[in-house]
Amino acid sequence: MNIKDAAQRVGLPAKTIRYYEEIGLVTPDRATNGYRDFSDAHLHKLAFLAHARGLGFSIEDCRSLLALWEDQDRASGDVRAIATQHLAAIEAKIAGLEDMRATLADLVNACAGDARPDCPIIERLQQGGGGIS
Repeated sequence: MNIKDAAQRVGLPAKTIRYYEEIGLVTPDRATNGYRDFSDAHLHKLAFLAHARGLGFSIEDCRSLLALWEDQDRASGDVRAIATQHLAAIEAKIAGLEDMRATLADLVNACAGDARPDCPIIERLQQGGGGIS
């Protein structure tokens, strides 16, 4: 199957598939004409990568998860460790976003939003104390 058909089947852009090939995550066969030839096994790998990236795993995490997926002697604890670390990173980002939202909400509430030039939002941003790091 060519890259266009593979892209349609797994729901990834061809450019992404080429990138995955470039960094060694997927190595499709080559037809006699030199074109990429994707097998069902390649499609499964690409779908796996699409799902992992959809959950926000980094490329390196995907590389590790893919290696574990292909290893029939893997320990589920190794997979869980990667997922647990990623979950902690997501939770930290959420906490940061919640802090950012609270700070911005306070600034919006403090601003009269009228025709006067004084504005707590501008003042806070000018001071560098927007609460966003």
